Amino acid sequence: MTSRERVTRALRFQTPDRAPRNLWALPGVGHSRREELHALATRFPGDVGGPQYTLGKSGRSRGDCLSVGEYVDEWGVVWTTGEPGVAGEVKHAILADDAAMASYRLPWELLDGADLSRVDESCAKSDTFILPGAQARPFERLQFLRGTEQLLVDLAYGTPGVLRLLGQLHEFFVREMEMWAKTAVDAVSFMDDWGSQTALLISPAMWRELFKPLYAEYCRILRRAGKFVFFHSDGHIAAIYPDLIEIGVDAVNSQLFCMDIEGLAAKYRGKITFWGEIDRQRLLPFGTVAEVKAAVHRVRRALDDGRGGVIAQCEWGIRDPAENVAAVFEAWDEPMGR
Repeated sequence: MTSRERVTRALRFQTPDRAPRNLWALPGVGHSRREELHALATRFPGDVGGPQYTLGKSGRSRGDCLSVGEYVDEWGVVWTTGEPGVAGEVKHAILADDAAMASYRLPWELLDGADLSRVDESCAKSDTFILPGAQARPFERLQFLRGTEQLLVDLAYGTPGVLRLLGQLHEFFVREMEMWAKTAVDAVSFMDDWGSQTALLISPAMWRELFKPLYAEYCRILRRAGKFVFFHSDGHIAAIYPDLIEIGVDAVNSQLFCMDIEGLAAKYRGKITFWGEIDRQRLLPFGTVAEVKAAVHRVRRALDDGRGGVIAQCEWGIRDPAENVAAVFEAWDEPMGR
């Protein structure tokens, strides 16, 4: 069974030969622990890959996101990095007032100059399941531009300029989805981090009013083209699981250990594919190998009935011991008692 067949069967609940593997290594791992990463990827080959493509160049970006200090991303947002290889923070919003919002122009050059000419060939040459990650992240992009605290106030009061900006972002992301829909990729993923440790960051009602329709349109575009839809969100997002299923998300990557894993299984197993994960807040960086394996066994007992609907995914942080990451995939390969 090829990797593409394995992932597809998992998504369709058609009994793959094993759970597909998908390791996320954060940039710092690839930068400073390259040999460990290569060794683990050789031992546990992944089933999910990406296509060959480039986005257009932005004249706004400068600096190095992997180095300590400040850098500017393609949207003009200034980030402060405190540790090599670890994602930085936005300390000061570039759209702090109405005038800045009114004059801001989205980086359309990223899409205008995108080169997807090698995508179909790279899909045809590979037996892996090809899954690009899209730029689409409307909630987080608003936070980066406006600032998290101010954005939450804006959403509560319905600030007109912010709602207009949200509409402009959606137009950008729709065009991006339409570009991917014309290619031979198997699926497309998009994201927004919606959860705190215990609940959504906004009310489910507001989420359904403002953001669910945007995601629903991305799903419609991709599914009309025969693509699977993958979605990632950090935090406790149990409240919107049924909405993600309703709009056509095929696989969701969420922090299962922030939520009631067995409760999620009782409600949603067989309705959506659980795309990982294993606790990266405590277990992967600080747990023992035995604790990591026990966590995988818990996930498997709840979610893995052998028909599919699970992907063996975890995220490798820069300080996580390699043996803990290996333990994740060892435990996924072990026979399961019930």
